[in-house]
Amino acid sequence: MIYCGIDWAERTHDVALVDDSGQLLAKRHITDDAAGYKILLDLLAEYGDTEESPIPVAIETSRGLLVAVLRTGERQVFAINPMAAARYRDRHSVSCKKSDPGDALVLANVLRTDMYAHRPLPQDSDLARAVAVLARAQQDATWNRQQIANQLRSLLREYYPAALAAVESWKNGLCRREAHELLKAAPTPATAARLTRTQLQAALKRSGRQRGIAAEAERLREIFRADWARQPQLVEDALGKQMLALLIHLEAACTAADNPAEAVEEAFPQHPDAEIILSFPGLGIQLGARVLAEIGDDRRRFADARGLKAYAGASPITRASGKKSSITRRWVKNDRLNHAGYLWAFSAITASPGAKAHYRRRRDNHAEWHADAQRNLFNRMIGQLYHCLQHGERFDELAAFPTPPSVTERAAA
Repeated sequence: MIYCGIDWAERTHDVALVDDSGQLLAKRHITDDAAGYKILLDLLAEYGDTEESPIPVAIETSRGLLVAVLRTGERQVFAINPMAAARYRDRHSVSCKKSDPGDALVLANVLRTDMYAHRPLPQDSDLARAVAVLARAQQDATWNRQQIANQLRSLLREYYPAALAAVESWKNGLCRREAHELLKAAPTPATAARLTRTQLQAALKRSGRQRGIAAEAERLREIFRADWARQPQLVEDALGKQMLALLIHLEAACTAADNPAEAVEEAFPQHPDAEIILSFPGLGIQLGARVLAEIGDDRRRFADARGLKAYAGASPITRASGKKSSITRRWVKNDRLNHAGYLWAFSAITASPGAKAHYRRRRDNHAEWHADAQRNLFNRMIGQLYHCLQHGERFDELAAFPTPPSVTERAAA
């Protein structure tokens, strides 16, 4: 067999081809454009790359146009962890020398010696990959929005606690359009105290609110005119200008989070696996799309449910050496899937009686903390999801959480 290694960079890439004995057959320095990609494909074809027998390729990334070109057809592309590649480099040289052509040769030898130990990129459908792009964009935008909202909240605590009290009862608080309009109309406590009922109602109407405007305006007026601690006037005005500047970023972040969310709601239901994923308690369109984005729709990606659980960071890991042995949570994992699993398990506790009973048993019988019991629930449910996807079945509450024998015996008695 022939093996290919590519050390990629922003503008150019280094390519190396080796045979079964480790002999360097060819090396090229190509550019990151269509002409460079053509040189690469021609080089692979010259050494026997065909549709029936493609040459496997090792590279230290899983994204980009170069990877998209390499993934055409049935070619296996292996995304090698850069830390693993660095360890392989030490096998060939102890002098710590390094070069881009040498790294390409190391990557090719990774496949030659240990290809069985590495997983090729999954052959996901184009729709699944599109959903992954949108779901990850929405997740990143949501995290960014929350970060900016936390910054704004911290700033308001310094000089404007009345604004925080005004939005406390609203869902999503500072991220709502009503909050943005109020802060624009009254960037400081002094201006907020002078707002009339008419001005407050106008701000609520500008935000799109249609019901309960008069009552809400009266509530806000009472909060703003209450007795609050104040900064000196000059300091208060300066903080108000800083707040308005930060508010611009928050409004942009809210828009950036809403647009991908709408795109996810349009694309995700079109996927064949959406019906199965949405049948699970605690999974809606946005959270279900995040799960699909990380596990994909290639059924051969995970050999069994244990592999998926380890990938998600749901299953514990055992470290044993000599007389010492410990079981701890898994730190090397897919962080996006693990975060989605935390939200999934949290929602499933209230959406599924079986999930709630399982969570309570872990808390009461096993004396686990909340996070541990919730992680155990996620571990069980993602294994059930693997089974349902492999067999094309929807979630079944009775099959997923059968009644324990002790409960059945007590009910019969």
